[in-house]
Amino acid sequence: MLPVLLFPQFDPVLVHLGPLTIRWYALSYIVGIVLGIALLRRLVTLAPRAATPEQADDFLGWVTLGVLLGGRLGYVLFYQPGYYLTHPLAMLEVWHGGMSFHGGALGVIVAMALFSWRNGINFLAFADRATVAVPIGLGLGRIANFINGELWGREAPASLPWAMIFPDAGGIPRHPSELYEALTEGLLLFLVLFAASRKQSIRERPGFLAGMFLVGYGCARSFCEFFREPDAFLGFLPGGLTMGQLLCIPMIIAGIGLIVNARSKPVYAGLPLTATEAAES
Repeated sequence: MLPVLLFPQFDPVLVHLGPLTIRWYALSYIVGIVLGIALLRRLVTLAPRAATPEQADDFLGWVTLGVLLGGRLGYVLFYQPGYYLTHPLAMLEVWHGGMSFHGGALGVIVAMALFSWRNGINFLAFADRATVAVPIGLGLGRIANFINGELWGREAPASLPWAMIFPDAGGIPRHPSELYEALTEGLLLFLVLFAASRKQSIRERPGFLAGMFLVGYGCARSFCEFFREPDAFLGFLPGGLTMGQLLCIPMIIAGIGLIVNARSKPVYAGLPLTATEAAES
């Protein structure tokens, strides 16, 4: 039998600069958003064009607010509404953790809808390009969860080669479920969406890629929840479901709806070239 791995004692703080600290978790958000915008700049210009590179740059502030506000409000409403109703100021204490992907997703959807309306671009076509980049941030975020030694997995057999003992987790071998999520919600989902985004026949169907993302994430997250320890203050829901699995059900349904709708709509022609671009071509 192989010995059980001990969790490496990572420092959750990357850099100490006097009173200022930069945490791995914050860095994962920053790097994920920056890399996502860089990829978005390229994707929006592929035929049929969904936006300009400059508009992709402008979306940086919108997506940042959507992720942070939506993620925090989602955690408050989905996971601990009773606690925060009696401790409203604690909603601002984000340094203690507490972000919800599903809330962040809703925040980004609202941000994309407002941004698309303000810039006169097709919401679903823009959402298709944006969702291809989302798994980058998801994967980095799960790696940061692992570094922080949080959101560990359920008990695993000691014979599992990668079973790990996490601090403050009862001293029993557990699944490193954060890494499972990094590989499925992050790397695998990104590779599938990126490969699909290379096909113009798919890009011409607004909502198809966004639907693929919702279905892909919902399935990946639901699968990983079988290995992840439920939050102590929630436990298992009726039927043995976890809150993460429950929240994925409407995501999968919405994703299927987007895919079906995309296949039934006319082909998207894309944004017309500007006068300068037409002259250069």
